[in-house]
Amino acid sequence: MSEVYAARRTRLREYCNAGGSAAALVSRPANVRYLAGAAPRGAVLLLGKTEDLLVCAGPTADRPTQERPDEALRVQALPGAGGDPAVAAAGLAAGQGADSLAVEEHHLTVARHRALGSVAPGLRLANLGGAVEQLRVVKDEEEISCLRIGAEIADQALGELLESILVGRTERHLALELERRLVDHGADGPAFPTSVATGPNAGRPGHRPTDRRVEEGDFLSVCLGATYRGYRCEIGRTFVIGTAPADWQIELYDLVFAAQRAGRESLVPGAACRDVDRAARQVLDSAGYTEGLTALTGHGVGLEIDEDPQLSPAAMGKLDACVPVTVEPGVHLPGRGGVRIDDTLVVRPEADGGPELLTITTKELLAL
Repeated sequence: MSEVYAARRTRLREYCNAGGSAAALVSRPANVRYLAGAAPRGAVLLLGKTEDLLVCAGPTADRPTQERPDEALRVQALPGAGGDPAVAAAGLAAGQGADSLAVEEHHLTVARHRALGSVAPGLRLANLGGAVEQLRVVKDEEEISCLRIGAEIADQALGELLESILVGRTERHLALELERRLVDHGADGPAFPTSVATGPNAGRPGHRPTDRRVEEGDFLSVCLGATYRGYRCEIGRTFVIGTAPADWQIELYDLVFAAQRAGRESLVPGAACRDVDRAARQVLDSAGYTEGLTALTGHGVGLEIDEDPQLSPAAMGKLDACVPVTVEPGVHLPGRGGVRIDDTLVVRPEADGGPELLTITTKELLAL
């Protein structure tokens, strides 16, 4: 992997040089990990004029092997507690003879930005912007493999839960059990706080589990994700508890399923991001569910659970091959509940079989 990280840093250096910056300071943890192989707490990456350095607040030798930085990258730990690696890195950049330093202004606080200027007053600070985030959009096959394993873990955890007795258990209890199962099956941890929603809560995006207990006839919607070697995926499914679904539940489920399928089938290289959103959204709009729909149909995933691209009505840009995204339309009816169906897929050309579905738990409306 050392060659992979070196190539990523080279691409960023070329971007910075083209913009007139001799060096770059990367401070956002996911970006540091992408370029350096690991992101110890508080660490920053300096792409220096003469040498690249991972500047850390403390030693990294005691970290697990998969969390250790690229062995080709020199690690410099601050000598005492309380120092700021970013400020130290700015001083090191100046010491290497750089006259300009591109920084991630969207991640730095105003106070921290001022401190960088104070330690190296002769250093011109430029804005790196979202350059690293843009590099991260298209994944290599090693990254996709990590997402694929994470999806398998999430599928396994969800499948085991569906085989257990659910009636009478609380949303909070079920969420905790799912997160434990993720770790049991090899995940680093959950990709985000697990959502379990029952009855009138079902289908509500971002629902935080409560002490409401599962009842017969409820919709049960679950959204969970696994982190594997830093890469995060997600899956969401909706079920009916304990009895045959009512007519309104079948109708609503079939509608959301149709919207999700339309979104999935739109995932082709070159497709406009907003067109993927439109494909799913217009299915729900045509059925009269214009009000209360979520702001976006899906988003990219990777080292963070919400990355570019965004699949929304106002989204700019087009999809590339090897971009993993979610497709997650839903409808929530206040006081009654609702349906959400969420998959993680990788955009692939038709010649390679079209979009690769990573989360494979059935989307059939099951009565549990």
